[in-house]
Amino acid sequence: MTDEEQLLEFEDELVDIDELVDAAEAQMRRITIVADKGQSPVRIDKFLIDHLANTSRNKIQQAADAGSIAVNGKAVKSNYKVKPLDEIVITMNRPEYDSTILPEDIPLNVVYEDDELMVVNKPAGLVVHPGCGNSHGTLINAVAWHLKDNPSFDPNDPQVGLVHRIDKNTSGLLVVAKTAYAKAFLGQQFFNKTTRRTYNAVVWGALKDDAGTVVGNITRNPRNRLQMAVSVDEAVGKHAVTHYRVLERLSYVSLIECNLETGRTHQIRVHMKHIGHILFNDDVYGGDEILRGTQFNKYSQFVRNCFKLCPRQALHAKTLGFVHPVTKEMMHFDSELPEDFCALLDAWRNYSAASASYKG
Repeated sequence: MTDEEQLLEFEDELVDIDELVDAAEAQMRRITIVADKGQSPVRIDKFLIDHLANTSRNKIQQAADAGSIAVNGKAVKSNYKVKPLDEIVITMNRPEYDSTILPEDIPLNVVYEDDELMVVNKPAGLVVHPGCGNSHGTLINAVAWHLKDNPSFDPNDPQVGLVHRIDKNTSGLLVVAKTAYAKAFLGQQFFNKTTRRTYNAVVWGALKDDAGTVVGNITRNPRNRLQMAVSVDEAVGKHAVTHYRVLERLSYVSLIECNLETGRTHQIRVHMKHIGHILFNDDVYGGDEILRGTQFNKYSQFVRNCFKLCPRQALHAKTLGFVHPVTKEMMHFDSELPEDFCALLDAWRNYSAASASYKG
């Protein structure tokens, strides 16, 4: 593999779901969605609102009026009722937006910093990088403000900045390169999979084994463009490996630690769903429903309260390790679990203790 091919492969590993959506929205292209077998009749404009990001019902209706929405090969209007297994093809126009990254005074939790790099602890809800639909208010805007007096750091220079990324609603550690050399050196470690990264997650259900490994190629879900999925065809998708171990069993959920051997889009979320243990309150993959437990109203209310305590997927990038680009020292960082994650764990611990006492 040539250096150019390695760079392209490395850059591909940095792409997260928001960027994939941005790329789709940033050019005219065909988007294909296949309705499920159990799809109930619903207007196509309402159906597409639930399946497309960064759009509006008005835009969908305009696309239908322009003949840009087809079902099973025929153009339809916005009042068309979607039926099971309908193949819907939408041609979306390219929106215009300014991609310039400007400094913004956004709170930034800097864990470590020197002349070459900085490690930050990202809160849940913060997008890491501007894109269509997220043109400002991102982590890199905050970094640009933090380094605004550093003349050698240009946030619009792709040779510096974020080395890797995590999802908007995932919290945890990220490393930012302040020099081109640091980004190239750190990027090679991510490409060669020599970095050390662990995540903590709360998942639905009790895992059968205390530890295990999930192997499965990850690709775009053809039925829902907001999701990734494990491919049933070994020739499709990107190779992905996740190692996990159970840290704590709490009645109908489990606290686990995940170690990434690869860094694919939504990897932990997709792999855990694949083995039947969706992340708690993951609204993209169905974890925001009550997937385990009893039918009692009191339990249902407890779970709904838990959803409010941690209003996002319960996933935190807890540790990060890499070799420093200049000192060649092995650096290791460990972050505390955020408040919403801790509140969720405390609630389930209290529930588990009360259940054990009742049974006893």
